[in-house]
Amino acid sequence: MRISSGKLLHALGLTAVVIFTLFPFFWMVSASFKTQADILSSPPVWFFTPTLQNYAEIFADTKVSGAIINSLIVATCSTLLAVILGAPAAFALARYEFRGKSDLWFWFISNRMISPIVLALPVYLLAIQTGLLDTHLVLILIYLTFQLPIVVWIVTDQFKSIPADLEQAARLDGASQFTIFRKIYLPLGAPGIAVSAIFSFIFSWNELLYALVLTRRAVQTAPVVATSFMSGYELPWGKIMATGTVIVLPVTIFALIVSRHMVRGLTMGATK
Repeated sequence: MRISSGKLLHALGLTAVVIFTLFPFFWMVSASFKTQADILSSPPVWFFTPTLQNYAEIFADTKVSGAIINSLIVATCSTLLAVILGAPAAFALARYEFRGKSDLWFWFISNRMISPIVLALPVYLLAIQTGLLDTHLVLILIYLTFQLPIVVWIVTDQFKSIPADLEQAARLDGASQFTIFRKIYLPLGAPGIAVSAIFSFIFSWNELLYALVLTRRAVQTAPVVATSFMSGYELPWGKIMATGTVIVLPVTIFALIVSRHMVRGLTMGATK
């Protein structure tokens, strides 16, 4: 069986892109199992005796474990709120015509165009005045501000692709508006909801600017703690790489779980 030159070049190109994309993750994970001497050796050490010392040190540090728990709380709560509030809003924007709809749509989209650094100082002053500084709530609220437009944007397009005939048939059967939303739009819109949830969770988990400005010691998140290692003349690269691996792992697991549900939702939409 002969393989055309075009397909061969396409396969080689995809392989190069995958290697280029995954190599930094491979380097981070492998470095997390190396000693400081192996990490700093030149030329790089490709074959080494793995050690769990770096992981033992970061998990023995209550600051790191507490930061991971804080990140989980903030990312999970903000993502759930964004989906719970964004899906009904997307349904209204996709299926109803009302006064000010275009302005409301522009307001949602324009929120993503605002540079986060512009709002850092006003949000910091508001957090001080309301007593929310260094709390989970202030991070959840500010992340929700940026996540909600993502959910509305993606899910609205997903709902618009659902045939209106399904809704009309359900109305003829006596279904209420809430029933139509719950039994038709949510199952068929599950792929868009899953994708928006992935983006929202990743944004909350990886966000550094507001977590650095709005937290002190009690509610520091994982990215903030990871940057705290970078001080002094000697950087503990093993601990930094181990912390980075621990930070990436929950996002990867969440994406795999939600991707499975995304495929399930797409199959439900094809059969219902």
